[in-house]
Amino acid sequence: MRKIDIFDTTLRDGEQSAGINLNTAEKMEIARQLERFGATVIEAGFPASSPGDFEAVQRIANTVKNSTVTGLARAMKSDIDTAWEALKGGQQPHLHVFLATSPIHMEYKLQKTPDQVVDIAVEAVKYARKFFPLVQWSAEDAFRSDPEFLVRIINQVIKAGATTINIPDTVGYATPQEYGALFKFLKENVTGINRVKLSTHCHNDLGMAVVNSIAAIENGADQVEGTINGIGERAGNAALEEIAVALHIRKDFYGVETGVNLQEIKRTSQLVSQLTGVVIQPNKAVVGKNAFAHESGIHQDGMLKNRETYEIITPELIGETTAPLALGKHSGRHAFKDRAITMGFELNDQQLNEAFAEFKKLADRKKEITEDDLFVLFTGKQIENSDASIYELTNVQVQYGTSNVPTATVAANVPSGENVVVATTGAGSVEAIFNALELLVKGHVNILDYRVTSIGKGRDALGEAVVNLRFNGETFTGRDISQDVLEASAKAYLNAINRKLVKDQTQVRVKEMVGQ
Repeated sequence: MRKIDIFDTTLRDGEQSAGINLNTAEKMEIARQLERFGATVIEAGFPASSPGDFEAVQRIANTVKNSTVTGLARAMKSDIDTAWEALKGGQQPHLHVFLATSPIHMEYKLQKTPDQVVDIAVEAVKYARKFFPLVQWSAEDAFRSDPEFLVRIINQVIKAGATTINIPDTVGYATPQEYGALFKFLKENVTGINRVKLSTHCHNDLGMAVVNSIAAIENGADQVEGTINGIGERAGNAALEEIAVALHIRKDFYGVETGVNLQEIKRTSQLVSQLTGVVIQPNKAVVGKNAFAHESGIHQDGMLKNRETYEIITPELIGETTAPLALGKHSGRHAFKDRAITMGFELNDQQLNEAFAEFKKLADRKKEITEDDLFVLFTGKQIENSDASIYELTNVQVQYGTSNVPTATVAANVPSGENVVVATTGAGSVEAIFNALELLVKGHVNILDYRVTSIGKGRDALGEAVVNLRFNGETFTGRDISQDVLEASAKAYLNAINRKLVKDQTQVRVKEMVGQ
């Protein structure tokens, strides 16, 4: 069967979603999981965009061995130089350089003539090939570009040394028939197109990203780009888990394979959802919690007689297996460690000991610890940044009555090492807590979004709080988990503030490193 490469851009295009900001540790965790998932290429970020992105791309490139790691760059020497510094330690350094080619982008954004755009693209690819053995060139807004101009510019960048050509539907405007026809046209008219990989990259503005990607594959695309859970700018990108499962289930029709480890789909989806804070819609294909639920009596009757009557995808295919026995307060360290390994976590002795201590505390308050509970516990320990000088909540207390003004008292360790206690009021318990924390951090804070969701079932379930806020002009999203949703809310608020501190520390560290 023809092999289709999987290019994952969760850490770059996916992170451009509104409200998502991943730190280096979280990006590393997702990258490791994408490697297990079987991504051919992992786009780890945009190194020139910020010191934080530079550090994350560099660490991922130096760590991941079984996937090619790439970074994005504009068609500028400075971007390419920065990307090389970040990616040169990788197994097979790969660069993704882009330039817009549609009339509207060339006229209004670039303010360049088509001839100038061709020259810029060629020079960028030639310069990149001085460093990188693999260079992918993308024609931004390719679908709305003139096909004849695309042939012209692609001919030139292939001559300049591009090894992959990406034809994005940047604004999600294409239909499957039109997008497939564009790939067929390029395969038939571009000189040397068979010497390079042809890649598809679709956005979901009209809800057709997945089907457009498959149409491109049917018409000669060798690589498909997308994100886990379909996250991304505006309406998102093509959902890679949907594409991988569709090509697998209908391999009789499509006749291609991806090399994706389908058993890792559920865990990858769950991890990306937890770390980005983007909730998966219940009826989402493949990974939604209702994807394998059957409510209708007729459907249930058919399922009991033969699962294939209404189920074309099995939960086991994507790693959604029957949950093992829950752990409880009498479970020992050996069983706890074994479960961590079984779930795919790699914790060192210190992380394991700390996780076990937290597990025991939780087990005293909760009758059964479920797989979902363990997942968030293990993930939290694996991405914990213990080196950062951060705010740490030590106590929160709320006085509330329907006829009284809510008052919150919070105590926290601050970056200076002191334990500071503040108290104030609010219109409700949560607002009182947030008002007190704003006094603590001594900055201007605007709450942009706030939500609390349950992890698992039952009245003793853990609650996850997500706080999206603007702190001193910058936007950050914080998360935390507790059985007490007020405690989780306070910790999520401080988690967002801590991300600002970690970002500042990273900028200083990267500047010092580059200076050396």
